[in-house]
Amino acid sequence: MKRIIPLLAILATIFVGQKALAQNKLNKSADSVIGKYESVQGGDPYRVQVTKNADGSYKAQIYWLANPNDPKTGERAYDKKNPDKSLRNVPSDQVVIIRDLKYKPEKKQWGDSKIYDPQRGIRVNVTAWFTEDGHLCLKGTVLGIGEKVYWTRLSE
Repeated sequence: MKRIIPLLAILATIFVGQKALAQNKLNKSADSVIGKYESVQGGDPYRVQVTKNADGSYKAQIYWLANPNDPKTGERAYDKKNPDKSLRNVPSDQVVIIRDLKYKPEKKQWGDSKIYDPQRGIRVNVTAWFTEDGHLCLKGTVLGIGEKVYWTRLSE
């Protein structure tokens, strides 16, 4: 009996250690989405930064637009099409396009959130994953109809 107790303690320590390593690996996979990306929509290049929220989810915010000014007035453009009227005074180069994106380890993708398209003023369901060539693919869907956008990671 005296030999069994130390053996059980050693096995428990190994099990707890392996579980911690597995959790760390999971977090590393989930956090791989963090970074800066560039893409083009409607012919307009833009850059987005993905960060981690305090609750472990992720958000994506535009931080650069090739054309941040209104083409008609030349003045700074704002998010005038946002369905949330309280956000219509946000400069177009500071719009949060994804909030509360969650990692799904069993599928190795992110989802359970919406992506906002400031050009159209709509929010749709979003799923994101990395392609084999390293691009972040975002698929927005509404009523089963989807559209994909590919973001290229920047090395900034």
